[in-house]
Amino acid sequence: MSLAAPDTSPAETTRPILRERGQREVFCGLTSIVWLHRKIQDAFFLVVGSRTCAHLIQSAAGVMVFAEPRFATAIMEERDLAGLADANDELDRIVTQLLARRPDIKLLFLVGSCPSEVIKLDLHKAAERLSAAHFPRTRVLNYSGSGIETTFTQGEDACLAALAAAAPRDDANNLLIVGALPDVVEDQFARLFAEIGIARTDFFPARRADALPPIGPSTRFLLAQPFLTDTTRALEARGAKRIRAPFPFGAEGATAWFQAAADAWSIPEMEFRRAIAPHRARAKRALESHRQALEGRSIFFFPDSQLEPSLARFLSQELGMRPIEVGTPYLNQTLLAEELAQLPADCVLSEGQDVELQLDRCRAAKPDIAVCGLGLANPLEAEGITTKWAIELVFSPIHGFDQAGDLAGLFSRPLRRRAALKV
Repeated sequence: MSLAAPDTSPAETTRPILRERGQREVFCGLTSIVWLHRKIQDAFFLVVGSRTCAHLIQSAAGVMVFAEPRFATAIMEERDLAGLADANDELDRIVTQLLARRPDIKLLFLVGSCPSEVIKLDLHKAAERLSAAHFPRTRVLNYSGSGIETTFTQGEDACLAALAAAAPRDDANNLLIVGALPDVVEDQFARLFAEIGIARTDFFPARRADALPPIGPSTRFLLAQPFLTDTTRALEARGAKRIRAPFPFGAEGATAWFQAAADAWSIPEMEFRRAIAPHRARAKRALESHRQALEGRSIFFFPDSQLEPSLARFLSQELGMRPIEVGTPYLNQTLLAEELAQLPADCVLSEGQDVELQLDRCRAAKPDIAVCGLGLANPLEAEGITTKWAIELVFSPIHGFDQAGDLAGLFSRPLRRRAALKV
């Protein structure tokens, strides 16, 4: 082994769901490290995997020129895979070497991969052993980023579920916003919750490992991301209570999201409306500049990030688009209940993927725009179908009132570009 640097069970719905289990076109959970290592500023992510894993992470993250990245791969060599070397001894050596080189690391994640899971390397026990050896200077946790049966946003879900077990316990009556958000969005949300009148708002994950918020029976939490199934289970196991709400995409989605928190804190309606009104009005004005390009246009979602149902709700409800098919890798009907209820009745909701069959449906439907992964975008563009790269929707700030216009622009720009090319 060598070091290479750089109650949430689905509820039934009356809406028919097309379930497919075939060839898929998605990234694996390891790629979530790209945004998580930027969010938790003193954490380090050590992937226990192959050279392929190392190349994937480096390609996804790009070239780090001005700073040493806080992720690496402990590469499993042939001797490890063949059982000729003790993988646990090798891992202990690598971690000791890493922490000696990087004393700034306060939280170390051991991230499982397909190779480590195939040889059944127990990273949970390894994390317990290494944490006992290096705590309190460094806490060691583990989670799986394997892509065998997952899509890439589930890497964040697994990471936050592991982090929830390490959070302090107390009875603080706090609102917990759950899901990794860009710092600028987090700051906007913190200011607005204060304006609404909620005394204490914490964010999970915190920006630093020593600032983990308390989680206990008096904690109520709002999900900022719709793909946090395991995290929700972990928080509820700690006694925290989920506030049901749609997700904060667009003016209406953000209003309903903040309203759900205000209701949970018994904030008077007039006080809530007074605080929210200028933000909502600004978001609606921003959306109007994109309505002409989007209203009445059809859209087809290939499954990628699990954001698809929420984005389809936003586009249909607030911009007048017509979703033809809303595909998502996994569908938690409990977490998405409020979004699913607002989707148009005539759109197809699909879970999983058989990529060839879905491509056939897309070609037959001839949508104005298709949201898909990088591997499908170029072929569809060559066939005359305008596309939007789904990965941009994960890496761009799109939550909340101030980002509503930017979110709409991610869909209107490809259509305007296509129209300009035809002139």
